Amino acid sequence: MAVNESAATPATLSRRRIGVPDIVFFVVAASSPLTVAAGGTPQNFATTGVLGVPLMFLILAAVLALFSAGYAAMSRHISNAGAFYAYITHGLGRVPGVGAAFVALVAYNAMQVGLYGLLGFSTSGFLSGTLGVEVPWWIVSLVFLAVIALLGYRRIDLNARVLAVLLVCEGLLVLVFDISQISTAPQGLSLEPFGWSALTTGAVGAAFLWTMAAFMGFESGAIYSEECRDPRRTVSRATYIAVAVIGVFYAFTAWATAMGAGPGDVIAASREHGPELVFVLGERALGPAFSTLGQVFLITAVFAATLSFHNAVARYFFALGREGVLPQKLGLSHPRHGSPYMGSVSQTVFAAVVVLAFGLFGGDPMGTLFNWFTNLGALGVILLLVATSVAVVGFFRRERRGESAWNVAIAPVLAGLALFAVLYVAFTNFSALLGTPPDSALNWALPAVVVLVGVVGLVYGAYLRSADPRAYARIGQGAPVRD
Repeated sequence: MAVNESAATPATLSRRRIGVPDIVFFVVAASSPLTVAAGGTPQNFATTGVLGVPLMFLILAAVLALFSAGYAAMSRHISNAGAFYAYITHGLGRVPGVGAAFVALVAYNAMQVGLYGLLGFSTSGFLSGTLGVEVPWWIVSLVFLAVIALLGYRRIDLNARVLAVLLVCEGLLVLVFDISQISTAPQGLSLEPFGWSALTTGAVGAAFLWTMAAFMGFESGAIYSEECRDPRRTVSRATYIAVAVIGVFYAFTAWATAMGAGPGDVIAASREHGPELVFVLGERALGPAFSTLGQVFLITAVFAATLSFHNAVARYFFALGREGVLPQKLGLSHPRHGSPYMGSVSQTVFAAVVVLAFGLFGGDPMGTLFNWFTNLGALGVILLLVATSVAVVGFFRRERRGESAWNVAIAPVLAGLALFAVLYVAFTNFSALLGTPPDSALNWALPAVVVLVGVVGLVYGAYLRSADPRAYARIGQGAPVRD
């Protein structure tokens, strides 16, 4: 008698492997402190002309803390590696849940694949500049891809240990940079970047988009709810800690950068040096060794972010395969490692095909692969944040489940309104993220991809309702909550 493969291989992830610190490492690594310090923050200053970037980090941290109230409340009652997909299913229905799943898959895949462009480009440039070794960026990306594939195949706690080491080194380097800039500020210390007037000049809407992009990945804590030791508490605590760390640390770093260059000169300096500004300022205060060390840790920082998003994508594939929305083989977990290995392999194959195509056909790893793909992913995640805020209200409207009105109604509504405003600004100012002219077709074509994918998901969800009632009934159910 033949044995069904899905029955022989467990459809559950490794249990009780990780705790609050581990999830915080995954979340903060996805946002990558050094990448934000070296890339996002100078680009924000340069392209928008807004001095109040440090204040924006605190404002958005407050908005995401509001969002986290409802998000954390749902995590205490729903344990599913699909996170957004599961929450929206339980709050708004199965068809919207499938639509959200499709958006999440495209968004996280786009973020992860786009990071391979930055990872390969940065490493190739470093090898060329320091060792005189010329290696095509896409070859370097494929080497990193193989390492990430191996880690994604193994147990989640191994991934957590790798990320912990990389993130501590990265964070310490950024902190040393911050302190050096504050202690050598050429124009003295000033709180001007935290003043309201600092938000009233420049392209404020675009600046909020750049700042929001720095938080991408903060919501991924719930993706690991099936693998943590105490899902009813771990996810919520990790999410709050991650939002606080990202918001406060990045605001401090943006302020230190402004102090290092001078509040009156930081915008001009950012336009002149771009992503090199951190290394220019660091070398001035700490010597040439900082620049070399900083470039090494920038590579490891992007590697950590890429690994974190790889794990998120693998778990989405797993959740959707397990519940029959996608082919069931994707819902298989490794019998020894407890990892979503089929989802990991699928993501690896997809990323390898895209990187190879860009490499062989001469695609731009930064201007196209990194810029287009990561901004497409960021837009999709913002859309999911809005939908999840609405889903929280819908889920708890039927039964409070012992949660406070603040967690299940007030905070989600306030967060939903604020995030919808960010989403509107994102759609109307998308050219600021892409760096394209206002009349470029890309400004509407890329956002249209997110909308189109969501519509396809809605149609597919409606199709499952009539064509495969058993699969439709499993949508969003995931693993049972472990009390």
